[in-house]
Amino acid sequence: MNGIHDIGGMHGLGPIDPEADEPVFHADWERRVYSLFTSLLYTGAYTGDEFRHAIEKMPPGEYLGTSYYEHWLSGFERILADKGIISEGGAVAPGKMHLRTLSLADVPKVIAAGMSARRGYEKSGQFEVGDAVAVRNMNPATHTRLPAYVRGKRGVVAIDHGVFVYPDSNAHGLGENELHCYSVKFSAREVWGDSASERDTLQVDLFEAYLERV
Repeated sequence: MNGIHDIGGMHGLGPIDPEADEPVFHADWERRVYSLFTSLLYTGAYTGDEFRHAIEKMPPGEYLGTSYYEHWLSGFERILADKGIISEGGAVAPGKMHLRTLSLADVPKVIAAGMSARRGYEKSGQFEVGDAVAVRNMNPATHTRLPAYVRGKRGVVAIDHGVFVYPDSNAHGLGENELHCYSVKFSAREVWGDSASERDTLQVDLFEAYLERV
């Protein structure tokens, strides 16, 4: 979807001012929120794509005025409330306790296994390395992983990463609809205009549905 969370290529947001010796967490509550992602995902309450979309629903002013882990907390609250797992006050709703529970003993193996969206079976892709492609100028009102700054741009397929869950459908409970994901190489001038260096390029990972042959 188009929203304030997709700020790649935007101007006027001020300087990047990294914090010296920045700690992993600035407060204990951030540590707890971080741990919630894996434990809640393990329950089967939502998918990672649904979680991202829940964050995207934050009002722009609230999104810009809050921290990274406040975004996470807002996402948890919104998706669990939307699914009726918790009440508006935060209490667990009756009849929702059948969800799986991540025990302390299971944490190491769950973390080691990861939660990859890659799918291991063979499936033919529409494109091959070296194919010239154009990015569709899509502006969906639903979740998408297509950055706005490459929409309508032309590039060349540099890598075929293989088959992955398609987040644009998985975020809305419409199935995994697995697709190839490609790394597409663009010239800097194609993306940023004639003021960019003619020597520079950038590569963006894009799903098959975002592309068309040229």
